[in-house]
Amino acid sequence: MRPERAPALSPTDLPGYADTARIDELRATEYPHLDRHGQVYLDYAGAGVTARAQVRAHHDRLLTGPYGNPHSESPTSAAAGSLVESARRAVLDFFSADPAEYAVVFTPNASGACRLVGEAYPFGPTAPFALTWDNHNSVNGIREYARAAGAAVRYVPLSGPELRVAEADLVSVLDAGSGVRSGRRGLFGYPAQSNFSGVQHPLGWVELAHRHGYDVLLDAAAFTATNRLDLRAVRPDFVCLSWYKLFGYPTGVGALLARRDALARLRRPWFAGGTIRAVSVQGDWHRSMDDESAFEDGTLNFLSIPDVEFGLRWLDSIGVDLVHSRVGLLTAWLLDRLTALRHRTGQPLVRVYGPATGEGRGATVTFNVLRPDGTPVDERLVAREAAAAGFSLRTGCFCNPGAGEGAFGITRQTLRRRLLAQIGTIDEYLDALALPTGGAVRVSFGLASTAADAERFVAFVESSYLDRDGEVGPPLPPRLRC
Repeated sequence: MRPERAPALSPTDLPGYADTARIDELRATEYPHLDRHGQVYLDYAGAGVTARAQVRAHHDRLLTGPYGNPHSESPTSAAAGSLVESARRAVLDFFSADPAEYAVVFTPNASGACRLVGEAYPFGPTAPFALTWDNHNSVNGIREYARAAGAAVRYVPLSGPELRVAEADLVSVLDAGSGVRSGRRGLFGYPAQSNFSGVQHPLGWVELAHRHGYDVLLDAAAFTATNRLDLRAVRPDFVCLSWYKLFGYPTGVGALLARRDALARLRRPWFAGGTIRAVSVQGDWHRSMDDESAFEDGTLNFLSIPDVEFGLRWLDSIGVDLVHSRVGLLTAWLLDRLTALRHRTGQPLVRVYGPATGEGRGATVTFNVLRPDGTPVDERLVAREAAAAGFSLRTGCFCNPGAGEGAFGITRQTLRRRLLAQIGTIDEYLDALALPTGGAVRVSFGLASTAADAERFVAFVESSYLDRDGEVGPPLPPRLRC
């Protein structure tokens, strides 16, 4: 039997790592603030980081002249409106989207994009909502709109330790809908990449769902920072994005990319300033705008939307494929090192949720640290000690309860036999379910990540928790949300 391959001592030893050296150059010139205080940033799934060039571009643009509310005909309004429209074109260009087929609706974030679809989609008894367990709560929340309209809500479960979806299970749920048979449509929502486990779900599901009569909402917020999404090859009806996830700045701006025929089927439950062509108070009627502005409530963030175009050009100049290669190498190395660590008892030091290798996954690694007896270290303690050591990472369930239930083995029978409706706090909920921990530790890499970031984190985990039995210190704070 061949001996197991020992993990590389450093990511820099991996084949292909030297080809990503430009990232290290950018880290020194454009992201020196990441190293200024000796900290390590490992929460790119939560937010990207901002380059010096982005800040300079914002500053210089604001000082070139005034910009006014685009809902006017003045010179300052025209200047702002021109930049907003330029940003729309840049978004379509970045995703290789045909402007005759796709429209860009600017939103506050990906959650706002999901809400736009949810509140306006024509759900009904013959137009169901299907979604995977593995979804951010911003997609889960759409089920409330569906149920209010009398639509069936059907979840596709996760299976196996890698927390993937079996395509047979997906087909079974899609077949349970009446979209094809009735000529009506339903909505299928899923993430291109899990924000919990890093699993990358097949983009081919878009066409599969279309064949079953469903429109598709693709949550691409976690995927697009380090992976290319080509809307010529994959044609979801709705794509939800937050720009700060891709390149750190601006915050407060996201987008809904929508196929124009799908956008035309939405029926908004209200209107606001900027979304209507005409309205009468006494006549009690209104007419919406005929384009994407019908979905942009009030005044757009016209001082920040131009930063989206700069951010896209910035990311494109670096190369999404280069970033993809760098984070893929770091992720594979981190998984190799963490899963190789053993206590003197022989027990593993960590339990990874999702793929234990770099195959079919993104640059998000979620795990629990284990004691020598195999029981998990409370994720709140890891959060406290990691923060004290200068690491920015994420703990909890990451607004993805379905993936958490799959990871922690929570079954429907377990949930049904507990009087969960009477429970007031998350900690009481966990006690009722008899779970040893209420969350996990999430580490994620991104555009400016380096080998040193990964190496320092592995060294921290090994020195802090290997062969450690007890936990001492002040009481841990209560868990507040999931």
